[in-house]
Amino acid sequence: MTGTRLPMFPLSTVLFPHASLPLHVFEPRYRALMHDCLEGDRRFGVVLIERGSEVGGGDQRSPLGTRGVITKAAEMPDGRWLLVVEGECLVEVEQWLPDDPYPVALVVEVHPMPGAQDPLPLLEEAARRVRRTRALLAEQGGPPALAPGELFGEVTDPDTASWLVCAEAPISAYDGQRLLAADDAAERMSLLVELMDDLERDVRRMLTGE
Repeated sequence: MTGTRLPMFPLSTVLFPHASLPLHVFEPRYRALMHDCLEGDRRFGVVLIERGSEVGGGDQRSPLGTRGVITKAAEMPDGRWLLVVEGECLVEVEQWLPDDPYPVALVVEVHPMPGAQDPLPLLEEAARRVRRTRALLAEQGGPPALAPGELFGEVTDPDTASWLVCAEAPISAYDGQRLLAADDAAERMSLLVELMDDLERDVRRMLTGE
């Protein structure tokens, strides 16, 4: 095995590279994980629980996830942690090690490969669809609409920007994992456009009662 040993936090959500994720940590084994991370380099892996629960173990974990770094941390008087984690890069699990006391795996970094298709037109289209769908959902009491420039601001790298767009999209964890597994930014944005089209169609059908 050539992987790097990394503490792991299986969750029922997806962390995208370059995006932030707030966490509320209350289970004892993950409190121990956070303590060890804060004593070290503040990094751990986040993978989606494909089946089961993050509480108590016995879960089935995705082999593809994201290495994150703790950017903010506050310990509550009762030992719970409130954290903000920023995604750094994709990682693939080579081997799960014994959960002692929390999950640990040997992982390798997954580096983005340049695709054959220019991602910029798809990035702009996906951003437009995400804004439109968020605005439609906001009218129905869903997540708030996005202000212009809120998706990726001054970011110019298409790969980084594509992850930031994914992070703001109103999608399920399952679809988030599909985006995580896309080969490149163009494929990722093409899939996101499809997901937003499907969601917008479902919302409008529900509103019209068709």
